Amino acid sequence: MVKEVGRKLIAQNKKARHDYFIDEVYECGLVLSGTEVKSLRAGRASLIDGYAIVRDGELWLQGVHIPEYTEATWTNHEPRRERKLLLHKQEILKLIGKTKEGGVTLVPLALYFKDGRAKIEIALARGRKLHDKRAALMEKQAGREVARELSRRSSGKDRAQR
Repeated sequence: MVKEVGRKLIAQNKKARHDYFIDEVYECGLVLSGTEVKSLRAGRASLIDGYAIVRDGELWLQGVHIPEYTEATWTNHEPRRERKLLLHKQEILKLIGKTKEGGVTLVPLALYFKDGRAKIEIALARGRKLHDKRAALMEKQAGREVARELSRRSSGKDRAQR
C-alpha cells in the first residue's frame, strides 16, 4: 500500500469563519471506525452542525455527520455519533481553561487526511453579533472593489477610454 503524502481536504466549515471570531486553531487526530474512514476517503462528511466539548478530561466531537459507507454490511457506524479527539494532555488542559471562561466554543473548521491519517482542525472561537457579520461583509466587499479597480487600472483599460 502506498502511503499518502500531503494534505487532502475532505470537508470544510466555511460558515464557522462567518459566524465566529477565530482565536486559536488546533490540529487533532480522530478515533474512527473502519467504515468511517472509508466513507471519508470517498469524500463524504459535513461539519456544519459540529462542535467539540470537554468531558472527563477528554475532547469529544459532536454533531459531525459522516454518512454510512454504502458498501458495508451490518458493521456500519452511526452517522452522527460522538467521536473522540486526540490531542496532547497540555493542549487539552489549556482548552479546558479557555472554554470555562465563557463565551468561547470549540468549532471544527476542516476535516482532512494528512499523511494518510484523518485529522480535524478545531478552533477556539467567540460568537459574532449580527452587526459584526455585516461589518465583515462590507470590509470584504470593499476589498474586492479595490482589487478590481487596481487590476482594471494595471491592465490599461482606463487609459484606452481617455
